[in-house]
Amino acid sequence: MDTILVVNAGSSSLKFEVFAAAKQLTRLVKGKMEGIGTAPHLTIKGAGGDRLADESYPCETVPDLPAAMRLVGQWLRERHDGRLIAIGHRVVHGGPDHMHPVRIDEALVRELERYTPLAPLHQPNNLAPIRAILEHQPQLAQVACFDTAFHRGHDPMADHYAIPAHYFAEGVRRYGFHGLSYEYVAGRLAAIAPEVGMGRVIVAHLGSGASLCALHQGKSIESTLGFTALDGLPMGTRCGQIDPGVLLYLLQQRGMTPGELQDLLYKESGLKGLSGISNDVRDLLASDAPGAVLALDHFIHRIGFNTGALAAVLGGLDAFVFTAGVGENSPVMRERIAKKLVWLGAKLDAGRNAAGELLISSEDSRIAVYCVPTDEELMIARHTFALVTA
Repeated sequence: MDTILVVNAGSSSLKFEVFAAAKQLTRLVKGKMEGIGTAPHLTIKGAGGDRLADESYPCETVPDLPAAMRLVGQWLRERHDGRLIAIGHRVVHGGPDHMHPVRIDEALVRELERYTPLAPLHQPNNLAPIRAILEHQPQLAQVACFDTAFHRGHDPMADHYAIPAHYFAEGVRRYGFHGLSYEYVAGRLAAIAPEVGMGRVIVAHLGSGASLCALHQGKSIESTLGFTALDGLPMGTRCGQIDPGVLLYLLQQRGMTPGELQDLLYKESGLKGLSGISNDVRDLLASDAPGAVLALDHFIHRIGFNTGALAAVLGGLDAFVFTAGVGENSPVMRERIAKKLVWLGAKLDAGRNAAGELLISSEDSRIAVYCVPTDEELMIARHTFALVTA
């Protein structure tokens, strides 16, 4: 049996899935190594949800992502049958030139390293397992699937900043992210409600990273994320949209170094910074502390604010879709956000929302509201399979 391995590497975690590579891709194994470098713990489940592994390791055994890849690879070779034909990777930033998934070689890795300053939390970790596999198994096909690619069809007007045009030519432009998630949701919506899927849709990818995407006829036409993954909505630890003058003030008047400013914006802001408690929506919902209330109110306010802007770009709205961790799993947050969309005609059905059904709007809602679980890993597997079997 031929198989495809999908890898999604983070700063301290490694998510992976194995798919049977046939006409119909079938998920065989799903796993995650958490606590890399601190308290490594591996969990793996089979296709039916049965637990195949639940093991902790000494810190020195799994100090970094390459070590985690080696351990996971060893587990798969020893416990899982199948001939691995390719590995598909989520790579957050593909720059201006990559509109489609692409086979990986040394030249591509060097190119993608240039975008590390634009995605410092993601790009180095996405590339670490790629480098390790190139070193130890160079004959194995690897495919990069970019979070920016889905947005590359934007009108240039949407991607320009109002600065001298030569910066755009140099790559200073709005890219958009979470594209693999949006691509999957757009396809799913086209399957379950074709008329709606071809209409004017806003998808809310709400997790630790958060953004909104405006879709028309299943294509991205605008996104709240821009040059980096700092723009748009406030996120777990990232600031979201901010006046550039604030950054100049922090550099010039407070004497912050670029490194200190980067840490502030990427690691200490967002829900964590506003609340002073946590970057996790579940923790904030469970707290009545003023900071927790402010953080969630601000998050919901900015979602409503940006939804209005995207609805204006679309010239109206036919559907709103919740996805990702918060969007899929928190009926309370869906309800609170939907109240900001009443002016657009959104009205939830309380029972459907509580149950997390696919369609959660009421019969008399003027726009359809959906809760669609995303599946970035399946999207990566599809792209990888199509590329290596072409």
